[in-house]
Amino acid sequence: MNQNKISLCGELTAEGHRLTQRVYYEDTDFSGLVYHARYLHFLERGRTDYLRCLDVEQSTLIGIDEEGLVFVVHRMEIDFKAPARMDDVLEIRTVTTKAGGAKMVLEQEIRRAGDLLIAARVVIAVVNRMGRPRRLPEGLAARFLG
Repeated sequence: MNQNKISLCGELTAEGHRLTQRVYYEDTDFSGLVYHARYLHFLERGRTDYLRCLDVEQSTLIGIDEEGLVFVVHRMEIDFKAPARMDDVLEIRTVTTKAGGAKMVLEQEIRRAGDLLIAARVVIAVVNRMGRPRRLPEGLAARFLG
């Protein structure tokens, strides 16, 4: 993987994926704290760039075969531990704890200087282009668990 791609999409580590993001004015509310719904954006960026680092291109999965394959968030549990503020540098961590059948389970954290701000458990449904459940191909599942 070239250096530019690594810097843009984070990096894979022994503990999973790590992405660094800065908090901008647009992420905050009137108090200067990150608005609660904006954490979903940071988590989504973490998941999307995790896929990129695994060389899984979501835009090509829809045409992977005649059925197509799409990932959709089925369930999300979020624990808000502490707030982030404008100009904070955040680390979004993502790790797969299950990949198989018609779902994946990802654990995500958002940290600032090592301090846990957000902990999330995300259940991803694997569906075909018609929105019906389909099995995650074994080779693809192995990338998430490898």
